[in-house]
Amino acid sequence: MTTVNSATSSAADAVMSNLARNSAAPEKSEELSQTRFLKLLTTQLKNQDPMNPLDNAQVTSQLAQISTVDGIERLNTMLGQIMEGQQSSEAMQAASLVGRGVLVPGKGLLLTEAGAVGGFSLDAPADKVTMSIKDANGLEVANVDLGAFDAGTHNFQWDGAAADGTRAANGKYTVSLAATAGDTTAAAESLEFGAVSSVVRGPKSTDLQIGDLGIFKMSEIRQIL
Repeated sequence: MTTVNSATSSAADAVMSNLARNSAAPEKSEELSQTRFLKLLTTQLKNQDPMNPLDNAQVTSQLAQISTVDGIERLNTMLGQIMEGQQSSEAMQAASLVGRGVLVPGKGLLLTEAGAVGGFSLDAPADKVTMSIKDANGLEVANVDLGAFDAGTHNFQWDGAAADGTRAANGKYTVSLAATAGDTTAAAESLEFGAVSSVVRGPKSTDLQIGDLGIFKMSEIRQIL
């Protein structure tokens, strides 16, 4: 019993000494919960029943809890530093995209004097990819057979040629895609072209302003043109 009490007292004194050193400097907000826990545990050790003291296994368990709490706090701090560094790296990468053309999820297609640029993404190879272009009223202006493509992200150009042989008026159109592999329909995602105009640094990620298309995450950039 004497050995147990001695070990318990030594552990309590060590914890109290550690708390005293910590209290000499202002506590950070993230350390407050740990400090409260350590004070509570130390009080429990100091005020145990002398007729029924904690045994060595209990003391070891209590000390392991202290070590675990400290380790979790250190791990959280390290992960926070890693995340901050990663966001800074993403911001630098995003800044290099300002002024560049990119493809992002969307069905819009802007026709200018130089033509229109768009794209699509395939989950699997397709024997045939067909593009239907419609005007603001939902009327089909052109239906274009783009050909066969492997799985992945692809871009295309439309010169504005309409189904009736004339050139479509400059402006905004919408695109819908149909992809097939033999008799099976293949999944196809329409991609819209836009220019990166600015970088938006959020609390958890670095995002991009793509002209008037809106704000997109870095992970939503399918292709850089």
